[in-house]
Amino acid sequence: MAWLHRSAGVLVGWVLYVVFVSGTLSYFHDEISHWMRPELSQARPHPDAIAQALTLLQQRAPDAPRWLIDVPDDRRPTLRLGWSNPPARGGQTNLLRRFESVELDPVTHEELRSRNTRGGEFMRQLHSEFGVPSERGRWMVGVCAMIMFISLLTGIVTHRNILRNLFTFRPGTGPRPWREAHTMAGVLALPYHLMITYTGLVTLMLMYMPAAVDAQYRFDPGGFLMEILPSPGPSAATGRRANLAPIAPMLSEAARRWDGALPTSISIEHPNDAGARIHMRRSADGRISTNAQVLTFDGSSGEVVWSTPEELPALQAYGVLKGLHSAHFSPTALRWLFAFCAMLGAALTASGLILWTVKRLPGAGDSQVRGIGLRVLQVLSRGTIAGIWWAIAGYFLANRLLPVDLAQRSTWEVRCFFIFWALSFGVSALQRGRGAWSTQLIVAALLFALLPVVNALTTSTHLANSLAQGLWIYAGFDLTMLGLAAMFAFGASRVRAHAISTV
Repeated sequence: MAWLHRSAGVLVGWVLYVVFVSGTLSYFHDEISHWMRPELSQARPHPDAIAQALTLLQQRAPDAPRWLIDVPDDRRPTLRLGWSNPPARGGQTNLLRRFESVELDPVTHEELRSRNTRGGEFMRQLHSEFGVPSERGRWMVGVCAMIMFISLLTGIVTHRNILRNLFTFRPGTGPRPWREAHTMAGVLALPYHLMITYTGLVTLMLMYMPAAVDAQYRFDPGGFLMEILPSPGPSAATGRRANLAPIAPMLSEAARRWDGALPTSISIEHPNDAGARIHMRRSADGRISTNAQVLTFDGSSGEVVWSTPEELPALQAYGVLKGLHSAHFSPTALRWLFAFCAMLGAALTASGLILWTVKRLPGAGDSQVRGIGLRVLQVLSRGTIAGIWWAIAGYFLANRLLPVDLAQRSTWEVRCFFIFWALSFGVSALQRGRGAWSTQLIVAALLFALLPVVNALTTSTHLANSLAQGLWIYAGFDLTMLGLAAMFAFGASRVRAHAISTV
C-alpha cells in the first residue's frame, strides 16, 4: 500500500496540482469574470429587474419568436437580454443575426460594452479539461482523479495513526518538514479530498462508464437524458395576438413552490402570441443539487402548465454530488472554506512531490537520482508548483495591459498565461538549489503585488475607490492578490533563512 500510494501520487502529481489550483479559482469564476471586465463595475442588481427586462424586450424585439433573460444577482450584477430574430423574407436569416443579446445596467438600463475576455471560465476549463477543449482533456483529468482517489485510500491505510497525526506537528531539518506538511494537508481536509475527488468522477460518469446506458438505450445517450430529464417541449404559435400576463404573480408562485427562491433565467416562447409560454429556471439559492427545476406558465393567463416532475432517487443523488463538487450553492464564507480545502489539496500534492524527490537526492539514503534525471525533476517541480502562479498572475496582468480593442484579445490573454508559465520553466532550468526556489517565489510575490498597482493605473476600480463605493468583488480581488503576494514572500524568506531540503 505504501508503494502504491507513492507511485500513484508521483505518476499524476504535477497534473493534480494544477487541477487543484485552478479548481480553487473556479469557486470564484463569476467574481473573476466580473473583475476582468471593469467596464461593468458600476452595475448593481435591481429588485424589479425582471419586469424592467420585459419592458425593454418589448421595445427592442417585439416580434422576436423567443426572449431570454438572465436575472442579475450579487455575483453577476448585470442584466443580460437575448432574443431570436424572426426569419427574413423568403424564410432565410443570416446566422450571425439569428440571435442577438445585450448586457445592461439593471438600474440605468444603459447598454454595457466590455473588453473581450475568457474571465474565470478559462480557470474552470483548465480545472476540468486541463486546457484541452475536448473529451481528451476530460479523460486526462478523469484518469488523474481516479489515481488520486486510489492514492487517498492507500494513504489512509498507510497512515494508521491518522487521528493522532491531526494534532501532531514536528518541525525540523531534512525531509521531515515536507513529510509533516504532507501529512497535515492530507489529514486536515481528508473529508474534502475524498468528496471532491469522488464527486469529480461522478460528474462525468456517463462519459467514463457508459456501458449501462449504451446497453439499455442502444447507444443513444440522448434518449436516456430525455427520459431522465424531461422538459416541457416546444410550444407552437397560434397567430393570435395577446398580451403577456403580469409577471409578478408568476414570480410569487415560483417562490412559493421553490421555498422562496427566485428564477436565475427566464425564457419566453412566442411573446405577444396567445400560445406564449414562460419558462422559469430556479436559482441555486437554498439548494445543493444542480439538477434544473423549471416552471412553465401560460403566457396569456399566467397559469402553471408544467413543472419539473419529482426526481428519481438516483438522479437526486447525482444532482447533490455534482452540486457539492461545484459548490454553486455556497454563500461567500462557505466558498472560502471550500477554497481553503482545495489549497490544502494543492499543498498535499506539492509536498508529496517534493518529499518523494528529496528522498531520492544523492546521499538521502534512498534510491538516488543523478544527472539529467535529477535536473528534469527539479525543473518540473519548480515550474509546476511555483510557475503556475506566474501564469495566473500573467493572465490577470494581460487583462489590464492588453489594448481593449485588440483583435482576438481573449486568446491573447490565454497565450500570456502560457508565456508566463513557460518563462517560469526557463528560469528554473537556469538555476539550482534553494536559490531557484527562492527566485520562483519572489517573482510570484512581485507579480501578485503588482496586480493592484496595475489595476489602479489602468482602471477606476482601485482599492480605495472599490472600498469607498462598496465594490466588494473588486476590493476582495485586490486584497486577495496582496494576500497571495504576502504568502509567496513569506515562503521565499523561509526558503532563504532555513536549511530546508528542497529540489
